[in-house]
Amino acid sequence: MAPQLVLIPSPGIGHLVGMIELAKLLIHRYHHLSVVLLAIKSRSTTSKSHDYINSISAAGQHSTRLSIIQLPNNDDPSDPNPTYVSFVESKKPQVKEAVSRLISTDHHLAGFVLDMFCTSMIDIADEHSLPSYIFYPSSAANLAFTFHIQAKFDYQGLDLTKSTESELSVPFFANPLPRKVVPPAVMNEEWLSIILDHGRNFRRARGILVNTIREMESHSLESLTEMEIPKVYPVGPILNLDGGGGLDSSTAEIVRWLDGQPDSSVVFLCFGSLGTFGADQVREIAIALEKSGERFLWSLRKGAPEGVRAHPTDYDDVGEVLPEGFLDRTATVGKVIGWAPQAAVLAHKATGGFVSHCGWNSTMESVWFGVPMAAWPMYAEQQFTAFELVEEVGMAVEIKLDYVMGSSGVVAAGEIEGGIRRLMEKGSEMRRKVKELSDESKELSGGIAEFVREVIGDDSSL
Repeated sequence: MAPQLVLIPSPGIGHLVGMIELAKLLIHRYHHLSVVLLAIKSRSTTSKSHDYINSISAAGQHSTRLSIIQLPNNDDPSDPNPTYVSFVESKKPQVKEAVSRLISTDHHLAGFVLDMFCTSMIDIADEHSLPSYIFYPSSAANLAFTFHIQAKFDYQGLDLTKSTESELSVPFFANPLPRKVVPPAVMNEEWLSIILDHGRNFRRARGILVNTIREMESHSLESLTEMEIPKVYPVGPILNLDGGGGLDSSTAEIVRWLDGQPDSSVVFLCFGSLGTFGADQVREIAIALEKSGERFLWSLRKGAPEGVRAHPTDYDDVGEVLPEGFLDRTATVGKVIGWAPQAAVLAHKATGGFVSHCGWNSTMESVWFGVPMAAWPMYAEQQFTAFELVEEVGMAVEIKLDYVMGSSGVVAAGEIEGGIRRLMEKGSEMRRKVKELSDESKELSGGIAEFVREVIGDDSSL
């Protein structure tokens, strides 16, 4: 019987999509390997997640070797607001039962691949003497930082929440790491405790699959080989390039507009699924775009009212937050939109630069399509990633590396304009670098082959 891998993503749509794309890559490359994915549901699981799972399950080309088991939702009503860690822990009985059923029906399980937030499931793999691997959807540098601070805390008593150093010397970067770009969670005692636990749990795995390419993060990957940690496999880029949907009317309209622009002439501004700006910052961006003279496509979205937890939405009328007359004055060179089909825009030959929040999936898309970036991070580890892209990799210019959405001041139009001009400079070393990385990202990942040889024993028959 063909070997089968058990993949367990955490319930967030971003983590779910990444794990399914990994599964599709594995079964596409290794025709005798199959995958069963155990999908964890919760009260907060969105209809988008359900629709995505159903669309994959219904796809005929994957149905025989990629099966998805949706675990029942049995959230504890007595704990209406569980932590992410406790929520995943509460799902272990369901996962254990599903795995036992697979084994009892003669499935040849070869190992587990677990989302970075599902490390408690290692216990179930251990019970069946199966190897566990972690899928890490962020950068190798971020993984190295997790191990670095965990080792410093556990073995040297270094607590970054109590440190006052302006720069940190870290082995995975050639340059000192400014404190201002350290992920904010590392400076919070509660979150630091969770991050440290991640580092400890990662060490229990047989190996770690990282969504990166060796040529982009060679220094960080080399530093990981010198740590006493499980083997690291660079398996990227893992991408969902169709955006989960087809060419709908709004996407078609955007693509038609891009079709009318010269090659590599458009700067694309998009800040992820959560990135938004206040009215003052929107005006500064508009002024910068107009003064730069560059063609632009701007994904501008409205944040939820203060105190309300909700995703951004499209404006009913973007003119209400833009300078008077801006849309008329820029009508021949620019287009302001709401939600953006990011992959389709980055893939278009007219797109010449990407002003980005530096989320890792967006970064991987930029690499794949060969589009240089201007770094404007918003939240989470994005300031850290922005520093890496600008100072270490050389595939981005800076807008504001230490910007934090909701707590930083307004970035002036002149600063934004300067970043846009540097981004769109023709024939720059940055453009050459990104083109080189794009070509290298198209090569089959040696990390995938190494992983399959390790977990199966030999990939020659697959």
